[in-house]
Amino acid sequence: MSITLKTVERDDVEILWKMQIEGFSGLLEKYHDYDLSPAAEGMDKVMARFEQPWTTYFFIMADDEKVGAIRIVNKKDGSRKRISPIWIMSEHRNKGYAQQAILEAEKIYGPDNWCLDTILQEKGNLHLYEKLGYHQTGKIDKISDCMDIVFYEKD
Repeated sequence: MSITLKTVERDDVEILWKMQIEGFSGLLEKYHDYDLSPAAEGMDKVMARFEQPWTTYFFIMADDEKVGAIRIVNKKDGSRKRISPIWIMSEHRNKGYAQQAILEAEKIYGPDNWCLDTILQEKGNLHLYEKLGYHQTGKIDKISDCMDIVFYEKD
């Protein structure tokens, strides 16, 4: 099954925010990271990002159903394009949607000069990004005794 990316409009931000809370709730429960977790963010923070001129949110669509979302940061100043965040709703995981969404974003914005970060302990995330050609930069931020953030780039 293939996916499409549908640009999120201002009227959709509340839906996006509710999906983000639900999509990241499992990681919030697992790591108890109330400072950084997208599941702990208020709608005002999501709206502030939405309003940034360099941010575009997309719904990840499969058969006209919103199965997740991806945010692309593209400042168009030569800096790396950034994926932050991407998520697939729990009932739609392990179907290749995240991989397809990243490939679609790369078709839109170009295949190189990307960055992202993820939780080091989430091996499935590491596998996905490495399979798509992202490599660890060597930078790792220790967040807690059970959680580290690892940084990736793709040239």
